[in-house]
Amino acid sequence: MTHTPTTYTGVPDRIAPSIDVRILGTGGYVPDRIVTNDEVGTPAEVDDEWITRKTAIRERRWAAPGQATSDLATEAAHAAMQSAGITPAQLSVIAVATSTPDRPQPPTAAYVQRNLGASGTAAFDVNAVCSGTVFALSAVGSVILRRGGYALVIGADTYSRILNPTDRRTVVLFGDGAGAMVLGTTPHGPLVRHVALHTFGDLSHLIEVPAGGSRTPLDHNNLDTGQQYFTMNGREVRRFVVEQLPQLIKEFLHEAGVEPTDIHHIIPHQANGVMLDSMTQDLAMPNATMHRTLTHYGNTGAASIPITLDTAARTGAFQPGQLILLAGFGGGMATSFALIEWH
Repeated sequence: MTHTPTTYTGVPDRIAPSIDVRILGTGGYVPDRIVTNDEVGTPAEVDDEWITRKTAIRERRWAAPGQATSDLATEAAHAAMQSAGITPAQLSVIAVATSTPDRPQPPTAAYVQRNLGASGTAAFDVNAVCSGTVFALSAVGSVILRRGGYALVIGADTYSRILNPTDRRTVVLFGDGAGAMVLGTTPHGPLVRHVALHTFGDLSHLIEVPAGGSRTPLDHNNLDTGQQYFTMNGREVRRFVVEQLPQLIKEFLHEAGVEPTDIHHIIPHQANGVMLDSMTQDLAMPNATMHRTLTHYGNTGAASIPITLDTAARTGAFQPGQLILLAGFGGGMATSFALIEWH
């Protein structure tokens, strides 16, 4: 069924207040197993040429048997804390953005807390699908402004567990991984200048895992019909991203008090390289470099923005005073934006 998405404009009431916190360290982790286009494409009856042409993805990483989302998140957390020079005992809060938790409950963040040895630290999950990391960043900022200490924000997903191997619309896109950020209120480090969060629930049907929740509990019939798998209306998701995201970004930058020409770097959710090319044509950011990790990691869900941020930071891509735009989008449909001033 064809769906005409609503045009979303004029939403200053949905803009979160600025969070006067800084990013003190970043980290990333992807599993060891490399899954090529040929390997993932064969069951879906597509080849490397088709996948590359449609997505710009050449390979992705998938978790090993027995390796869960919390394991990926823990590795990224260690890297981010090492980068920030802090210990688990200094954490006030841990937030894990994921839509592929270890279990329905307890929160995956509780396992990460246990793995880190940060007992007593507030720990919770955020599910805004692929947009979740910036949602989590916004949530923990207020905590450390009030309580002090440091916050650990992790985006982690293990999508390989919920993909239908014969569905070429989804199985070729996704990889597993985790990215993390340590936030604090110290006077030094990249400043989080502004954040905006949006959810458009009338489009919630575009991306789903149909069964496994309270509305449709998982049973033998659902398993037989494949309702445990991730599903996506790719055509309408692409339409939403290409037609709506540029306007939302322009509104966000206006609220933040900057011009598109002021942006030096864009770190978008790594959904699909061809789709990102179409979207950025309308952004009018001639001075901005778009950073990508999808060529080798695929779409890593909530992990894609922090993994890409960490990759760029560790290669020295950012210079003091430059502005970085984080742009998330995913199921819900949810979008999230953060403006970072690098120091």
